[in-house]
Amino acid sequence: MSLTVKLHLAAAATASPRLCSPRRRHRETGGAKLKNARPRAIYHANPLSHLARQPKMLGRNAVGTSSPSSIRSSLIDPDGGVLVDLVVPEKDRVLKAKEAEALPRARLTRIDLEWVHVISEGWASPLKGFMREDQYLQSLHFNCLRMEDGSVVNMSLPIVLAIDDGTKDAIGTSQDVALVGPDGDLLAILRSVEIYKHNKEERIARTWGTTAPGLPYVEEAITPAGNWLIGGDLEVLKPIKYNDGLDHYRLSPKQLRKEFDRRQADAVFAFQLRNPVHNGHALLMNDTRRRLLEMGFENPILLLHPLGGYTKADDVPLDVRMEQHSKVLEDGVLDPKTTVVSIFPSPMHYAGPTEVQWHAKARINAGANFYIVGRDPAGMGHPTEKRDLYDPDHGKKVLSMAPGLEKLNILPFKVAAYDMVEKKMAFFDPSRAKDFLFISGTKMRTFARNGENPPDGFMCPGGWEVLVKYYESLQAEETKQQATVLSA
Repeated sequence: MSLTVKLHLAAAATASPRLCSPRRRHRETGGAKLKNARPRAIYHANPLSHLARQPKMLGRNAVGTSSPSSIRSSLIDPDGGVLVDLVVPEKDRVLKAKEAEALPRARLTRIDLEWVHVISEGWASPLKGFMREDQYLQSLHFNCLRMEDGSVVNMSLPIVLAIDDGTKDAIGTSQDVALVGPDGDLLAILRSVEIYKHNKEERIARTWGTTAPGLPYVEEAITPAGNWLIGGDLEVLKPIKYNDGLDHYRLSPKQLRKEFDRRQADAVFAFQLRNPVHNGHALLMNDTRRRLLEMGFENPILLLHPLGGYTKADDVPLDVRMEQHSKVLEDGVLDPKTTVVSIFPSPMHYAGPTEVQWHAKARINAGANFYIVGRDPAGMGHPTEKRDLYDPDHGKKVLSMAPGLEKLNILPFKVAAYDMVEKKMAFFDPSRAKDFLFISGTKMRTFARNGENPPDGFMCPGGWEVLVKYYESLQAEETKQQATVLSA
């Protein structure tokens, strides 16, 4: 994510009855309990979007009169109304595993395993397994799924499992298939399966808007995949664990909702990133909380939610990012009391406006009712040309209009940059543009890789030290490999 980010915040809440704060609503109703109170969205890229956007806040009394025991952070229903949980109860696991042993098998890649994790915990609710053909076509062509009751939920990315000809033949007419992890361990059963053609070119073109060579996820997960897709309902034999020292950060949507309740949150705003947190990010997050407080919310909680699945080779690895995020909280750049740090287990597509809908939708299921979006979300440089693959503003515009996301408040960024006069990150002031320095994520990584220090105030010292040590370790490893090659 580039540092050049935009946030167009609405004017003060009192300027319009549409932006009525929780406290003002309480006063105007004489303190009466508001069942399913629906405060209007406070920030929108589309000035007309307030006509349709009505976020739902459930299980709460009017803010200002709620007792701590009555405050619930589940301010927004999960898609489909019920949070999906596909992990087999512990008492049934031995029996299910024995059944799986006798079934034909499909082997998962590392990315397939990440998708099993995502589906099993309800991030993709109401999806209950890998997509069958009708779900796949709706996702691919309409970016959403229509439910039996006629309602629409957003589902912008196809969540599918590919198999090759040999696996298809081995499955034959079996209705159920065992899913085997990359290490050969039984992970899940896929029930009532449906097998259909995997038209890779169509999938790539519709998801990324291009079939240009060099798309990271395509080369990693689609090009080498089989020519068939298999869908069905998942039963996951036990919770997915990676045993990498980070599993305690991998909170499920159910666990996050409980944590928000424990902290007595009356608003939850989610911030996703796949880069280290610099002081510009922190400025935006802290400013968002300040403005929510001004709107009348009493305890807005930040969900700092770094992406933890597949990322391209030149991104900073997850373990390094998590260590850096930890230093940001230790140094007080973000307040640990009002911040929940958790890992979002989804793989990264780098599919721009199509993918950012998935990122927002998944946070609904975790209980967030505000979602922060920046410049060129989920984007990347064009793989063969020197330009952005997507229009940097299209992500936030798409989120303001996307079907199935009407209940989510979208918070676009302000422009933040390094103020060379004040020696700190600050919101960009066009009247003195020459005083500001824009440092992209790529430039930040270049500083760290070359052992150069960024300007004072760009990142907390502890966090920067983590990055420098990481790139020093890379250089030491490269030197060692070169020495080995020369000696050979």
